[in-house]
Amino acid sequence: MVDPVEPIHRTDPHDGSVHAKLNWLRAGVLGANDGIVSVAALVVGVAAATTDVAAILIAGVAAVLAGAISMGLGEYVSVSSQRDTERALIAKERWELENMPSQELAELTALYRAKGLSAETAELVAGELTAHDALAAHLETELHISQDDVVNPWHAAWASALAFLIGAVLPMLAILLPPPEWRVATTFVAVLVALAITGWLSAWIGGSPRGRAVLRVVIGGALALVVTWVIGALLGTAV
Repeated sequence: MVDPVEPIHRTDPHDGSVHAKLNWLRAGVLGANDGIVSVAALVVGVAAATTDVAAILIAGVAAVLAGAISMGLGEYVSVSSQRDTERALIAKERWELENMPSQELAELTALYRAKGLSAETAELVAGELTAHDALAAHLETELHISQDDVVNPWHAAWASALAFLIGAVLPMLAILLPPPEWRVATTFVAVLVALAITGWLSAWIGGSPRGRAVLRVVIGGALALVVTWVIGALLGTAV
């Protein structure tokens, strides 16, 4: 007889790998969103000041490269700090298990008591998990990390930079392909539609209300575009 619970567990998204994938997806959406807004704001400002396509292209390419490098470097530094902290915690827990096994077993038992288990059950669970893999049991229960899932700063850096580049492609095409009189309008429309999509995706991934997220990101992007367009127009007139 097939266990009716088994299919539920197969699709239950509560393991660490699923959460890690969701975090990567969320970071990718946010990185793309950043590429869309920052590059679009710059090229719209330049396009408001001049119709010279070479000047717009140079400014846009510079913004894309600088933004991608900045995103990648920032993510590398941030995730490296997180990785170093996780490794230090794992080393500390391993030392404690080697030098204070009885205290660590008592600590694990107390943690399961705090979760609502009876004293007898907590002792049984802590003892069996300690016999199976003491380090993994403590890392998961006490620190909520896994020694097999320590973050990789290079993966984070490349993913962040790539997401920024993908997002930046849209405003570059929107500002360069249309005729001069349609550049700014086309970029506005394309960027706001793209922001609405990324806002919806980020809300869907996080399980939050879609409408509010879309409205928030679209208003923020529109404000950035308007501000840079006004500044570019004023500077272009002054020059």
